[in-house]
Amino acid sequence: MKTIFITGASAGIGKSTAQIFVSRGWQVVATMRSPEKETELTKNGNILVLPLDVTKPDTIDSAVKAAIDRFGNIDVLVNNAGFYTIGALESFSDEDIVRQIDTNLVGLIRVTKAVLPYMRQRRSGKIVNLSSIAGRMTVPIQSLYHATKWGVEGFTEALQFELKPFGIDVALVEPGVINTDFYGRSMNCVLPNNEYKDYVTAVRDFLVKSGGEGSDPEIIGETIFKIAESRKPKLRYLIGKSTFIVPIHKILPRSLYMYIVNKIMAR
Repeated sequence: MKTIFITGASAGIGKSTAQIFVSRGWQVVATMRSPEKETELTKNGNILVLPLDVTKPDTIDSAVKAAIDRFGNIDVLVNNAGFYTIGALESFSDEDIVRQIDTNLVGLIRVTKAVLPYMRQRRSGKIVNLSSIAGRMTVPIQSLYHATKWGVEGFTEALQFELKPFGIDVALVEPGVINTDFYGRSMNCVLPNNEYKDYVTAVRDFLVKSGGEGSDPEIIGETIFKIAESRKPKLRYLIGKSTFIVPIHKILPRSLYMYIVNKIMAR
């Protein structure tokens, strides 16, 4: 049986992906910061639920070792852990900045580095990095989040060169708006008490409303399963609602694009 290792599997895309894979005969390593709170995934004997915080290297090493000890190998790594910070740049503390980048980008790099030796040894494996349409275009008050997702895009592209000689594939999944708690529990909104306040509030309210109207997270899990089963996966998979904005962003003059986005999001 093949094994998939997923970060951020406590809810949303990560949990849905774990459920899809185990239902199709895979062994699943579902990692999360607080596994003691998980009651559903632990009921299946082919799912190993482990503690992992991508900002703590010791938990990464322990989880990878436990996965190898239990299942013998890791065929697919899904880097899904992350959260969403919105607000005006001036409003962020240094802790806000470091936490966002450490979780969404540096943490992803740490987990990839920990898993790679096992894949390289076997000359086989797939690494699927969860990016976003936010890694392809920009919208207001999300400068930190965009910085991390553009970083994930560049890291993954470069890694494709690096790992191809070893038979390891890499892919980016770039969701549009998905109906998960990403716009609730996983969103950190820093609301300033200054002249940015009305702008940030308007965009935040738009994002929360849009999240409730987003695509089902299962479509992302299905896309990841398609990548896992593909002999020659593509580098990028753009999927879900609102992805139409990516090609529009590429062809419109910047000033017109900014005008339209502000009208829609901050009206």
